[in-house]
Amino acid sequence: MSREAAIAAAEALLQDGTLWRVLSRRVAWPTESQEPARAPLLRDYLEQEMRPDLEGMGFAVEVLDNPLGAAPFLVARRQEGAALPTVLLYGHGDVVRGMAGRWQAGRDPWRLEEAGDRWYGRGSADNKGQYTLNLEALRAVMAARGGRLGFNAVLLLEMGEEIGSPGLLEFCAAHRERLAADVLLASDGPRLAADRPTLFLGSRGAFTFTLAVEARARGYHSGNWGGVIRNPATIIANAVAALVDGRGRLRVPGMLPPPIPPAVRAALEGLPVGGGTDDPAVDPDWGAEGLSMAERLYGWNTLEVLAMGAADPAAPVNAVPPAARAVLQLRYVKGTDTDGLLPAVRARLDEAGFADVTLDANREEAAPATRLDPDSPWVRWALGSMQASLGRAPTLLPNIGGSLPNHVFADMLGLPTLWLPHSYAACGQHAPDEHLLVPVAREALAMMAGLFWDLGEPGAATLPRRGH
Repeated sequence: MSREAAIAAAEALLQDGTLWRVLSRRVAWPTESQEPARAPLLRDYLEQEMRPDLEGMGFAVEVLDNPLGAAPFLVARRQEGAALPTVLLYGHGDVVRGMAGRWQAGRDPWRLEEAGDRWYGRGSADNKGQYTLNLEALRAVMAARGGRLGFNAVLLLEMGEEIGSPGLLEFCAAHRERLAADVLLASDGPRLAADRPTLFLGSRGAFTFTLAVEARARGYHSGNWGGVIRNPATIIANAVAALVDGRGRLRVPGMLPPPIPPAVRAALEGLPVGGGTDDPAVDPDWGAEGLSMAERLYGWNTLEVLAMGAADPAAPVNAVPPAARAVLQLRYVKGTDTDGLLPAVRARLDEAGFADVTLDANREEAAPATRLDPDSPWVRWALGSMQASLGRAPTLLPNIGGSLPNHVFADMLGLPTLWLPHSYAACGQHAPDEHLLVPVAREALAMMAGLFWDLGEPGAATLPRRGH
């Protein structure tokens, strides 16, 4: 069979009901990793749902314990030849809470439901739907090649991504050989827009920290003591202003990234930000000066106040509050001096006269930034394959604005990382009414079938390989 026939066979999975049946089965598993009572289901999902399906595709499947005692991992490997390229596929089978009773039209989060061009259900977009599309495209290519892929494939499924991927880094470090590959092809997160097939190469990192002032044990009447005792809320507000100004511009040199690389700037040129039906209106005068909207979002660092408070704003009393705190988060790009972030913030606060403001950073929560070089041969190969399959140029994002555990694959395993999202920003992930958009799913099947077909062609042998 031909490349075109393989793509047509993948697209037909939408029409013949195959994709619906598979995804319905997987959505029905309430794999809420945030709920301790669901812990047994996380292993059962891998053993009872995923193992039989993958073994039927010729994968050798192992369900392995988490080194931190958290949810287990599934590793499946299909080996066709030592001289062939090897792709690592990744996905997560856990989901956020179902939020039953909050979905429109009485929908059940654990039952896939079709309405127009949307398939509703928890996990339909994040992430069961996305990795299922990839596996079904892989199956179609295998059938088109008479039971062969023409390359080796490894699949890693985790069951704790929605709670920060506990143990993922340690697991990959301990199982390097099991996960050995030449490139990562994975799907998570949203496209730039629903109608724009997207390839992204990494993610921004997240560095969260807290500012706090505890001046005294209780509040004191603002009429009797205001003006002669420190107000912690006023101090915190001004401490935040010492770090970021009233237009969202960073005021701490140590929190700035290096200049945007030319290849990244070229990739971001002309890319729109927002404009979707459910997107917020962007503010042209917010953020770093001299940068486009896309450069501010994908190529630069931003500091956001996630929460700030003193006393009870909903029921204020005539008292100077005893304490105040603010939680801030720096979203940062690759190249940022992460070791210097905490000292830079502390120095700025001290310089501005806020030595009494305590600073606490959650180092364990930080997700390092990653970005594959947009000039990588793997990037050029993927973009060419996507365009050949879809008939139009895809969008290249050097990295997404949010965070993913991509550092595990890029830094720990040393892989080129290619992410092809099959969702969009208004998909309802982490909220009621999560859904997979059918037109996006159709393009995903075509796009992934084309990529898998091309990876099994002789031309793929010229791509960079592990150990070469």
